[in-house]
Amino acid sequence: MDVIRLTGLVVSGTHGALPEEQTRAQPFRIDAEVALDMSRPGESDSLGDTVDYGGLVEMMARIVRTERHQLLERLAARLLDTCMGDARVVSATVEVAKLRPPVAEQIEKVSVRRSRSRPSPT
Repeated sequence: MDVIRLTGLVVSGTHGALPEEQTRAQPFRIDAEVALDMSRPGESDSLGDTVDYGGLVEMMARIVRTERHQLLERLAARLLDTCMGDARVVSATVEVAKLRPPVAEQIEKVSVRRSRSRPSPT
C-alpha cells in the first residue's frame, strides 16, 4: 500500500488533564500516515484522484487549536477520524506528542500513537 506522510506539524492547543493545561495553550506535534492506493493519481497527475494533504493538515491543525480534550488518546482519535474521512484511505496512523508535558523530570516529549484500518470487504 502507498503512504502519504505528514511529519512535524506543530500546533498550539489546550489539551490535558491538569487545570492549567485547559487554560494555557501548549505546543503539540502531529505526525500522520495515511495509506491508500496511489496508482490512479500516479497515472492521472490529478489532485482529485488522491488525498489532498494540504486540506488534511488544515483540518488536523483546526482540531488541535479549537477542540479541548483531557487525554492525548482522545485527541489522537479525533485526528484519526479526520484521516479516515476520505473513503480512499485504507488505514491511518497518528502520533500526537505533547512537547512540554507537565512532569517533574526533563523529558523531550510524551506521545500517543494510534492506528486504524478499514475492515476488509467480504
